[in-house]
Amino acid sequence: MSKHTSPDSPPHRCVNSTTQHHTADFERSTMESLLVKETPLLLPLNKEKTVYDGFITVQERDFRIRILLPPDHQLKLAKLHCCWQLKQLLCGYGHIVKQRLHHSPDLVSFVLELKTVLEVALKCRPECHSIPPPQYYSQLIIEMEELGWDKLVSIDTEFRTLRLRAEDSSGRQHVVTVKLKPKHPVEAPWCSADLPVPLAMTWTPQSSLGHVHTQFLLLLESLAEFWAVLDEIDEKTWVLEPEKPSRADTMRRIAIANNVSIKVEVDTRHPKMLPECCLLGAEHVVTPLRNKLNANMHLWNPDCSILQNLRDVLEIEFPSPATHEKSSFSAECGICYAYRLESAIPDQVCNDPRCGQPFHQACLYEWLRGLPSSRQSFNIVFGECPYCSKPITVKMSTQKP
Repeated sequence: MSKHTSPDSPPHRCVNSTTQHHTADFERSTMESLLVKETPLLLPLNKEKTVYDGFITVQERDFRIRILLPPDHQLKLAKLHCCWQLKQLLCGYGHIVKQRLHHSPDLVSFVLELKTVLEVALKCRPECHSIPPPQYYSQLIIEMEELGWDKLVSIDTEFRTLRLRAEDSSGRQHVVTVKLKPKHPVEAPWCSADLPVPLAMTWTPQSSLGHVHTQFLLLLESLAEFWAVLDEIDEKTWVLEPEKPSRADTMRRIAIANNVSIKVEVDTRHPKMLPECCLLGAEHVVTPLRNKLNANMHLWNPDCSILQNLRDVLEIEFPSPATHEKSSFSAECGICYAYRLESAIPDQVCNDPRCGQPFHQACLYEWLRGLPSSRQSFNIVFGECPYCSKPITVKMSTQKP
């Protein structure tokens, strides 16, 4: 009988079949070991290992997931059941997950791919980084009841960002924005407000919204004198800049006369001390005022307000809403014919007393730079006034024209 007759064939097929079974068992065992290593909280629920249930961990967060595999373990026919947090996070990534299911060779590969997708989703949607547990919301309600619901201005739909109102001893209204962390009150919240100084809060795991509000009130009281000084300036003079001062602004540009003003920077810690001053306008008008300021600086009385001291030192009376219209000090730029250019107002003036035309710094800079007769030295451009042709200079524009 030939060595290649049919009686010899079955044993060979049997050996091959046994080898294939051993190989499959080995591969399955290896895959299960890798799966346990990569996702130790995701476990099989049946002997056939077609149902996996548990958690997939990404960036120290656990997401509940159930994976249903067909009897042949083909991933392309698998079904995923996700917790609502995971569904929310994967919104917009469904097509990528399906693609990974179709192309991943085994469950371990798919789980690794899914974790990569989740990491990307978390980076793109930082608000989903951590969803608070139920006790977060009950704690929030308790704290608001202790503080008083009348202090709540608004709260966002995720119950993360609150705006709380506070009134200082002078009746000024203030608002502090509080962004709570998912592990509140263990984690300190992020706080911000319209203030001229940093809002630094002390916080412990036993702290609450009431502690934030109390510390905010104390900080407001420490700034009461500072705001009183600026309120007097706002009420009794024509403030050219800022157009709409906020509680965080420390600077005021006060009108003295047409195209003449003084810019003062008030110190939050010592609001009645001599502030940093800068006189703006044509040199023939500003020079006498600057000389008075230097000569009378010793007369500054820290017991009086800044406004009263400026009157005494400069020997002037400031125009006020009671005596003058603001239009008297709102001269248009001689180049763009507008008063405000974005947030800037005309602060460059021709020094010739017969001209005195005001310009925006940016406008004058661009105008002079375009003239062949102009010259530049360092950051100063020298040229001629567009109106009277007398010499005029301007520093290089620091604003976008």
